[in-house]
Amino acid sequence: MSKIPNRILLTENELPKQWYNMMADMPERPDPYINPQTMKPASVEDLYPVFAEELCKQEFATEQYIDIPEEIQEKYKMYRPSSLHRAYALEKALQTPAKIYYKYEGSNTSGSHKLNSAIAQAYYNKQQGITHLTTETGAGQWGTALSMACAFYDLPLKVYMVKISAEQKPYRKAVIETYGGTVIPSPSNTTNAGRAILAKDPNCTGSLGTAISEAIEVAVSTPNTRYVLGSVLNQVVLHQSIIGIEAKMQMEKIGEYPDIIIGCAGGGSNLGGLISEYMHDRLTGKKKPYFIAAEPAACPSLSRGKYAYDFCDTGHVTPLARMYTLGSGFIPSSIHSGGLRYHGMSPIISKLYHDGFLDEARALYQNEVFDAATFFAKTESILPAPESAHAIAAAIQEAKKCKETGESKTILFGLTGNGAYDLAAYMNYHSGKMEDYAPTDEELEKGFATLPKIPGIQE
Repeated sequence: MSKIPNRILLTENELPKQWYNMMADMPERPDPYINPQTMKPASVEDLYPVFAEELCKQEFATEQYIDIPEEIQEKYKMYRPSSLHRAYALEKALQTPAKIYYKYEGSNTSGSHKLNSAIAQAYYNKQQGITHLTTETGAGQWGTALSMACAFYDLPLKVYMVKISAEQKPYRKAVIETYGGTVIPSPSNTTNAGRAILAKDPNCTGSLGTAISEAIEVAVSTPNTRYVLGSVLNQVVLHQSIIGIEAKMQMEKIGEYPDIIIGCAGGGSNLGGLISEYMHDRLTGKKKPYFIAAEPAACPSLSRGKYAYDFCDTGHVTPLARMYTLGSGFIPSSIHSGGLRYHGMSPIISKLYHDGFLDEARALYQNEVFDAATFFAKTESILPAPESAHAIAAAIQEAKKCKETGESKTILFGLTGNGAYDLAAYMNYHSGKMEDYAPTDEELEKGFATLPKIPGIQE
């Protein structure tokens, strides 16, 4: 039998023509959003002032597959289909009988999977005639991707970037501005939400929740402007399903099926995208791969959070979602994985985890994550983003278990982005200055204390 190639590719003609909606096959859909004004279930129309109408409809979609517009397919062809790699060098270095594969999403300028949803969201806003967009960004990957997509459609973009990430990753700002976006470190003095946060804590380093509040405030108060979000929402998980659809096609080409599937988890978009088609198999009873969500110990929304209704932002202007959350008032420590510093988790991912379809949430410390990142870089030649390195660390752990037991399991993980903009983090790690941190139970209780009371639903 011939050796499986190091890279398994798809042709341009094999690019998926549809996104897969996991909600269509879930035994129970995620609980409905709650309108913060009425404290009653939100309708699709309730979301129209914030998001493009077609995206709102996707948020509530019941169809199993949704057609990808031809114009979006053409934009995807600039960098998709993305490659699937067999990690032979990593396997050899670990001396494991496991077969390790990774789906690499970092080959576009944004350096991550985020462009998959950015293009779609920019397209639908342009189709509606929206003239300006606002958004938030953590590590800067989403802000970069959306600035690229907005440049494709000539849409001005204002990006509220988590302050600590803006300080740690100044070159992200340069790329965003190259594509025409405007970057504002958050919390800022440009919004009521930002000013309120700074009044309480002038040295606040920010969070995705604070940046979301500022971006939404500007969107709903500015004519013909809409907000777009890079993770968490059902629509974003839908767009990212192209990752899992391609991965499954690629593995079928070589006659492989993963026993274990691992993705890093912050808001849940890339994890949801990677597992999508394999979750379809599990939801429909065809196969039962083991799913692992790798998250930071410093922001452990799945492994230590509560499954409850919560605001998606710190300023309490978004609809409430039932999700695993640390509380919208929780401000995570200044870890380098800025894209994973979010207090909550996608309602879809949360529901799958709560109902037992997502098997495990594994919390990892910064130093073990960067140990894995540098080991991977030395063996597989790609410098991974800190977020992606969480999945790498979990994959290495599983491969080592195979070495101990002698089992030859097939492991698939998502390499969602490259670390080209994260060199300050690597310098911090190599100098021995990187600190491991996990919130105490008392600190978590402070976040849980901010969970809202909803009459008849959450007292």
